[in-house]
Amino acid sequence: MRVDGGIPSELEKIAGAAQAQEKAGYDGAWVAETSRDPFLPLALAAEHTSTLEIGTSIAVAFARNPMTTAVSANDLQRYSQGRFILGLGSQIKPHITKRFSMEWSKPAARMREFVLAMRAIWDCWNLGTPLEFRGDFYTHTLMTPFFNPGPNPFGQPKVLLAGVGERMTEVAGEVCDGFFAHAFTTERYLKEVSLPALQRGMDKSGRTRADFQVSLPVFLVTGRNEEEFEKAAAGTRQQIAFYGSTPAYRPVLELHGWGDLQTELNTLSKRGAWEEMGRLLDDDILAAFAVVGEPKDIPAQIRERFDGVVDRVSFYLPYESDHGELTGLITELKA
Repeated sequence: MRVDGGIPSELEKIAGAAQAQEKAGYDGAWVAETSRDPFLPLALAAEHTSTLEIGTSIAVAFARNPMTTAVSANDLQRYSQGRFILGLGSQIKPHITKRFSMEWSKPAARMREFVLAMRAIWDCWNLGTPLEFRGDFYTHTLMTPFFNPGPNPFGQPKVLLAGVGERMTEVAGEVCDGFFAHAFTTERYLKEVSLPALQRGMDKSGRTRADFQVSLPVFLVTGRNEEEFEKAAAGTRQQIAFYGSTPAYRPVLELHGWGDLQTELNTLSKRGAWEEMGRLLDDDILAAFAVVGEPKDIPAQIRERFDGVVDRVSFYLPYESDHGELTGLITELKA
């Protein structure tokens, strides 16, 4: 099992953070697209590391187009000497249409075409294949020598796709190299819904699980004393509740018989009652979404739940922490 960390997107912090992640023994480190660009920080991370895999977790695909994304990914793959992983996600409709002012329609079909279009562009550069991609959402038919960077000595970057719903997850299995399970994923949902959907996608393209990586950000509720533990539990409950208020994520709760909770959370979110939302999650719900326990018990719990199910894990701590409680977890999980 590979263990990944995260590096901040603030440019002045990246070099030191990336070096620290590599020294600590992490296999990879992700940059998320929230309030800053997800690609620019990775150029600095690549410059200041030598073995650490680096990637976006995630870059918003529909805020871009296949050509611009292919260019950024190709540059980072070359500069990192083959250590770059392109993680993509769709985001939800309000963000795409209202924040990015971009089109939204048939997200799973559009994402499938987005990835295939990027691969056609990379094939043009690497193999000399004429660029003749014509789809329902994207068309790329022009590539003159002036705009062609030529073959990348490190090949195409791996593409991982984030998803919760079954259709997007099937797309990941069909056309991508891996899958980002959402943090708002329980062990049961992963095993009963996500993995079968991935397999259906892989069956379409004739691939096997051995050709594929599944990455999971694991909520951790832990601490070195009672005060740290309570802070961790409160912060994690609030983050899970925030995700749970999203209508698109309702199927995760419904699988467990908690569908009505999504309605309550959504109503409270519209009032901005974030703390009240977190208090609706009892200990059973918390334990379904998070690994809860003392630091020494965390590795065994992660292995019990996810060994043989996921290939990579990262730690999701939605609360203030100096990460001292993570000491030793990396080595134990990788053993």
